[in-house]
Amino acid sequence: MDVDAFVAAHAAEWRRLDELSRRARRPASLSGPELDELVELYQRVATHLSIVRTRSPDPVLIDRLTALVTQGRAAVAGARTSGWQEVSKFLTITFPAAVYARRWWIVGTAAAFCAVAVALGVWVASTPSAQSLTTPTQVRELCGAQFAQYYTSSPAGSFAAQVWTNNALVAAGCITFGALLGLPTLYLLLNNAVNVGVTGGFMSTCGKSDQFFTLILPHGMLELTAVFIAGAVGLRLGWRVLVPGSRRRTEALAAEGRSAVVIALGLVLVLAVSGAVEAFVTPSTLPPAARLTIGAVIEVAFIVYIVVLGRRAAAAGGDVGDIDRELSGDLVPISA
Repeated sequence: MDVDAFVAAHAAEWRRLDELSRRARRPASLSGPELDELVELYQRVATHLSIVRTRSPDPVLIDRLTALVTQGRAAVAGARTSGWQEVSKFLTITFPAAVYARRWWIVGTAAAFCAVAVALGVWVASTPSAQSLTTPTQVRELCGAQFAQYYTSSPAGSFAAQVWTNNALVAAGCITFGALLGLPTLYLLLNNAVNVGVTGGFMSTCGKSDQFFTLILPHGMLELTAVFIAGAVGLRLGWRVLVPGSRRRTEALAAEGRSAVVIALGLVLVLAVSGAVEAFVTPSTLPPAARLTIGAVIEVAFIVYIVVLGRRAAAAGGDVGDIDRELSGDLVPISA
């Protein structure tokens, strides 16, 4: 193929595509016929690029046509949303919608967790035989300074990072292990409920229940909410393995898994906030009422955020935190 002749024959079309593509950044500046011309020229130049690649691989010409085709594709198909738009969509639609869609699983998980923790706490505090689970010396150390000193054991910045990492690992474990029928998730939730209940029970035996609650609640309200969400997601993931509904088991598990990843990413931010509260507010010299108020305000704000934005997203299009419908394949219902 004669490259010079090819360029001379089509240079005008290439210049016109470049002109229309640039003007398409302001769509109102193009008329209807010009938009049709833009689509046609984009298709022609894409063909020209294919011809040059196969018949005369001239690197300079290939680079030029590739740039034109890329520019034309963006003008015809529309540019992708910016990274900040994606972040905004995640925070205002995808994450709250995914959590809101699982609200009853979360409520059930929270209720069961609290029931176990409270029951154990009451049992330890009121049953002498239960108090023999540990030695009197260990109880005195816990009540004397050990529990309170935990929150000042490291500089606030490093302590926040440590807490954030630990809690994120617990949440990730609750979610990812859900695929194993939810059994490891149940174990992790039970283990945390036992720790909270038993510690609270022993603190109560030495008259330090007020210290227990004023130290654990400022950050614990949001932190435990994140654990409840992670646990609920993991349990629902395990449930989808057993009961996939009207879809194939692999399809149901894949959809649930994608939403679980969305929630896991959102919980990283939630746990960062609770970690900061645990490092800077919980051990601070603020009065207990002030620390509890800060924790409660943050907790209420998070719940309102999930309910308001999640309900709005669900009402607008049934968003459950999965990928956009146009990016997913068509599914045909099957018998259960």
